[in-house]
Amino acid sequence: MENVFILTITVSAEDIDNLQHVNNLVYLKWMDKIATTHWTHLTKNNPLPQYVWVVIRHEIDYLKQASLGDEIIVKTWVGETKGITSIRFMEFYKKNVLLVKAKTIWAMLDSKTLKPVRIRENVLKVLQAPK
Repeated sequence: MENVFILTITVSAEDIDNLQHVNNLVYLKWMDKIATTHWTHLTKNNPLPQYVWVVIRHEIDYLKQASLGDEIIVKTWVGETKGITSIRFMEFYKKNVLLVKAKTIWAMLDSKTLKPVRIRENVLKVLQAPK
């Protein structure tokens, strides 16, 4: 995989539910965090404040559990981008074991009107840039 962005997260007490593992909603929070962090990284030299992204669909497979103190490696990359949408993939690992995999469809909006806008070449170049 090329253009993979990686973030490391350590599981904290707030992430744990009554079953003593990371709560499913925490993964959603982490997905938002890595997507936002990746976009900020991609646009650091070429900010695009005229656009904002919103989630329109999540597909998540919970395969294994993570517990307090585990170090989680999160990998993300951008898939097909066309029209107003961009697909983002994410994988969460503990050591080399895949815990969770996800696919999120994001829609791009105009930051002033909050109406969907077509993803143009300037945004495509940013999304397809090497990390």
